[in-house]
Amino acid sequence: MSGNSVNDDEIEIILNDLLEIYGYDFRGYSSASLKRRINRLFLIDKFTSFAEFRYQIKTEVNYINHFIEQLTVNVTEMFRDPEFYKIIREEVLPRLGTYPFIRIWLAGCSTGEEAYSLAILLQEANLLHKSLIYATDLNPDVLQKASKGIFPLANMKRYSENYNLSGGKKEFSSYYSANYDLAKFDESLKTKMIFSTHNLVSDTSFNKFQLILCRNVLIYFDKNLQSRVFNLFDESLENLGYLALGSRETLRFTVIENKFCQLNGEKIWRKV
Repeated sequence: MSGNSVNDDEIEIILNDLLEIYGYDFRGYSSASLKRRINRLFLIDKFTSFAEFRYQIKTEVNYINHFIEQLTVNVTEMFRDPEFYKIIREEVLPRLGTYPFIRIWLAGCSTGEEAYSLAILLQEANLLHKSLIYATDLNPDVLQKASKGIFPLANMKRYSENYNLSGGKKEFSSYYSANYDLAKFDESLKTKMIFSTHNLVSDTSFNKFQLILCRNVLIYFDKNLQSRVFNLFDESLENLGYLALGSRETLRFTVIENKFCQLNGEKIWRKV
């Protein structure tokens, strides 16, 4: 180990430990991103040697939860990229509305901001009553936060601006109640959500969906792993269903590209 950082061989040892002991497979993740996050933890948590770092990861349950959370941390906000939500609102939901029941998979839901954004869109389209949002993540701790529907009140100004730009139809504040410095979202939104752990790397398809959203997760995966996940999404999506990706992700040059057509320049594809 050189100075205060973990080298490539040591990172490989840690990744093997994570797989063997906990079943988390990070071996396909972008190595530059992993290396940066692991080294950041090594510094922040003030380890003096690789042996000590590895021992904590292998034996301390509380530490491993913290470690996984930091490794998989997703920057997320409500109605992030309002233009994207506008397309969902104006082009995707009217078509999904023709189905007797709508199943949506939000893969890599993190702390849940996106799940509540979707529920609000569905409610405004009068479709929430016949929809189910499966919100999944690798990390059980963030799922627990997501299921509470409580977010910092300080974020609401920005979320409200995003919501308005996405074509919001009401006062954004009508969806939550403020308590001290927290905003708690209406229970009615949560009744149509199922939060559960799912590992995109190793778990299989678990339903057929009309809409799958996986935004800003695949950027951390290498090409092989991306191919595997795209096949999983293809398998999980009904014909004419929609797949939505993040701003730096694309179906171009992928194994499933020829089965999809892109909606006018947005990061949304329809299975044809």
